[in-house]
Amino acid sequence: MSFSSSVKNELCRIEISEKCCLFSELAAVVRISGIVKYTGRDEVNVKIVTENAAFARKLFSSIKKLYNIYPEVVTRRSKKLKKHISYILVLTSSMGLKDILENMGIMQGVNGQAEYLNFDSRLLKKNCCRKSYLRGAFLAGGSISDPEKTYHLEIATHKEIIAQELSHQGSRFGLHGKVISRKGNFVSYLKEGENIVDFLNVIGAHTALLDLENVRILKEMRNNVNRIVNCETANLEKTVNASVRQVENILYIRDHIGFERIPENLREVAELRLQYSDANLKELGEMLDPPLGKSGVNHRLRKLDRIAENARSLKGEL
Repeated sequence: MSFSSSVKNELCRIEISEKCCLFSELAAVVRISGIVKYTGRDEVNVKIVTENAAFARKLFSSIKKLYNIYPEVVTRRSKKLKKHISYILVLTSSMGLKDILENMGIMQGVNGQAEYLNFDSRLLKKNCCRKSYLRGAFLAGGSISDPEKTYHLEIATHKEIIAQELSHQGSRFGLHGKVISRKGNFVSYLKEGENIVDFLNVIGAHTALLDLENVRILKEMRNNVNRIVNCETANLEKTVNASVRQVENILYIRDHIGFERIPENLREVAELRLQYSDANLKELGEMLDPPLGKSGVNHRLRKLDRIAENARSLKGEL
């Protein structure tokens, strides 16, 4: 089961006692995924299609609780390879659908014709209703990527004003969503992991929230470990390269100049570097008598490098 499906299944198990919240959640579902057809003066029907059996049961139960009617349920098996089962809930005029749509502020009749309403503020009067509206919107048109791969949550709608409305309502909970157009639809989306965690908290998907947080912690730990390892590797490589260069320069001085021709303090460091090529600057300094700090050892090794470089350049001129 995908992470998106597990989130929706968790949301479908939430028991909503307040009718206003149930009303807002159902209205969001109809507005986003309902196929509304007005076929005549008094004839209108709505179809809601989903492949999630838990969501279909929740819709059936919500409509029954709110309006005491029983939607017609049709199942359809896909002809494709995986043969998914689709659940289609159908509401018709004979069930009082016209009054339901007008009550939800989704559609109203004007001179015998249907007029689609873009927004009804009654749906979002209270904070709990706004949360329910966002929950219904996610159930109807939402999806969330596997957090192991990336952080992305989106809700696809057929009208730009609905997508903008979702983004606006999310901003009231501190969410920073954006809206884009994609293949004829409008998508309200969140990208950052922290934003998605906050959204899941708002809509009540607390188990999914904890699962996502666990993934975020593990990913952050892995990233920190990788950064530390990369840093240590880079430092080690730098140290090894410096040691190799120093040994090469000291050998050149020994073979072409002679240790007897360089100052005693430099000769002492040169001999130790040849003997202990794997030692770091601190360890070399502790072997000297008297001991010398890292900066002092480094200063002497740099002098040896310059002596070797100058000797090579003079030999090249000859």
